[in-house]
Amino acid sequence: MGGKTSHSNRTEKDSKVLIPYLLCWYDGAEGIKKSYWIKDYSNFESLVEAAFKDICCKKYDNYKIYFHNFANFDSTFIINILSNLGHLKPTIHNNNLISLSFNYRSYHLTFKDSYLLLPSSLAKLSKSFNILDIKGTFPVLLNDIEYSGSVPSFKYFAGITMEEYKNYDSLFNLSFGNLGEGGIRSKSWDFKSEAIKYCFNDCISLYQILDKFSKLINDQFGLNIHKYPTLPSLSFAIWRKNYLKDWKIPTLTGKIYSDIKESYTGGAVDMYIPSAEAKELIYCYDVNSLYPSVMKDSPVPIGQTTYFEGNIRKFKPDAFGFFYCEVETPDLKHPIIQIHDKNKSGGISTLAPLGKFNFMLFSEEMDNARRLGYKFNIKWGYYFDKGLVFKDIINDLYNIRISYPKSDPMNYIAKILMNSLYGRFGMTDNFGDIKIIKKKYYDKFEDKNIDNILDIRDLGNNYLIDLKKDRLNTILDNGSESHSINIAIASSITAYARIHMSKFKNSPDYKLFYTDTDSIYINKPLPDYLVSSSAKQELGKMKLEMIGEKAVFLAPKVYALLLSFGRTQPKDNIFTSPYPFFSCRRKGGRRRKAILLTLLLKLKVVQRV
Repeated sequence: MGGKTSHSNRTEKDSKVLIPYLLCWYDGAEGIKKSYWIKDYSNFESLVEAAFKDICCKKYDNYKIYFHNFANFDSTFIINILSNLGHLKPTIHNNNLISLSFNYRSYHLTFKDSYLLLPSSLAKLSKSFNILDIKGTFPVLLNDIEYSGSVPSFKYFAGITMEEYKNYDSLFNLSFGNLGEGGIRSKSWDFKSEAIKYCFNDCISLYQILDKFSKLINDQFGLNIHKYPTLPSLSFAIWRKNYLKDWKIPTLTGKIYSDIKESYTGGAVDMYIPSAEAKELIYCYDVNSLYPSVMKDSPVPIGQTTYFEGNIRKFKPDAFGFFYCEVETPDLKHPIIQIHDKNKSGGISTLAPLGKFNFMLFSEEMDNARRLGYKFNIKWGYYFDKGLVFKDIINDLYNIRISYPKSDPMNYIAKILMNSLYGRFGMTDNFGDIKIIKKKYYDKFEDKNIDNILDIRDLGNNYLIDLKKDRLNTILDNGSESHSINIAIASSITAYARIHMSKFKNSPDYKLFYTDTDSIYINKPLPDYLVSSSAKQELGKMKLEMIGEKAVFLAPKVYALLLSFGRTQPKDNIFTSPYPFFSCRRKGGRRRKAILLTLLLKLKVVQRV
């Protein structure tokens, strides 16, 4: 790595179209920062060109430039422009932009997305890493970039409380006694100057976060984070460098990959009872690090992959692997075997059916279901050896986590590394090759590559073309190594997680309203032996997150709770309403659904169905 800088964009809305008005960058090593304001240029294209021509110089040759949430936001605005300015080579996996390699004249830059390494907001990351220059406050919903005057109304701010708004307003207002609006205003609020300040603050915060993260990972594990574009790839590199030992982990591709992938259905999320009875409390429990706990204690498929036909258990009673079965279910209140099924719109639905069906299953999930009366007729499949390949890394990461307070960044780093490792093995084996072709050359290119073209995207004067690629070489991990794709490991871990959560289903001891991947909502407290004490933080045990006085569960990922006074506060990723002690999780982040649920609870119109 030659070095790194951080970048940020700001936009305004015009008839629901986002229009960028500001671009900033910051070189933390030299303390250099620069901004580019839209009114100083003829258009946004010339603004971007000016910014990147400034960076494309000898000083920054071969540098890494980080944007936070680059793939989902900033890249939308700059790929078209950069493709006309110089030579651009994107790395795209599963339709997700991983990085951009950019050459301008004799200089080379790599644009990367820091969100893929640290998947959280800058505000939360700043707190986790104890950054002094934390993310600032700005009215992101205000569209008038020429505004100057009093601090904009609270309605133009997002993600802050009224108290935080008043504190921000006080920075621009000297009030005396009860003068209220008659207070003396010390200085005018100016959109341009505050936007630049806010944007610079983002850049500086991001640089400091990455700098601290880089040093901590290097000190603890001896790895350079800038060689790994995603958190799963970094976590995988830590495991491979320090814990792989003599384990034989095969790379599974082609038909084996496709067959076993059918069993990779993710976490179990279901709504069973839409609301509670009057005066019935709802107890929400989360598993303490569900995936790391099953990774530590459960064997996963390793070694040679052997295909079989017929009922392998007749000849090999302890066969361990993935079996394609005819399944017959008992009549359960909470079915525990889930499948993927094509819906009418052509998409995939996740179902936990009753009756008879055929599906690929992990052998341990099959054995777990038998205790509830499921019947299986094994048709064919693959069996493996097995080993506890993640026990040591999870033990070490968990010990690191609990040895640091939550205020220390190592606590956060250990947590995210533990939770991201398994998914790396389930990465698709369908890697594409991306090319950017000038439109005037496209016809000739199409004649030669018509059978390999997967997708075409318009970049103005160019096309971005996604091509089939037979090789497994990419730069997703580091250099041009082959990927250790093992869908069997990823699928087995998610299956073990479902097995763990199945213990809390079909119980006569309580009513189960709703389950998420690692949580349950029930009408009674769990026995103490299932719950981790706050002092011990036991891996794999339940922890009480909150208690609700009222609840409504509409669908997977769409539910709301009116919290019991003085009880445990809701998790950070749950929407907090204007009403005291109310929390709502909503699918797709749609505020109107949250408001609807708020009204349902507030007006007491929720009906049992």
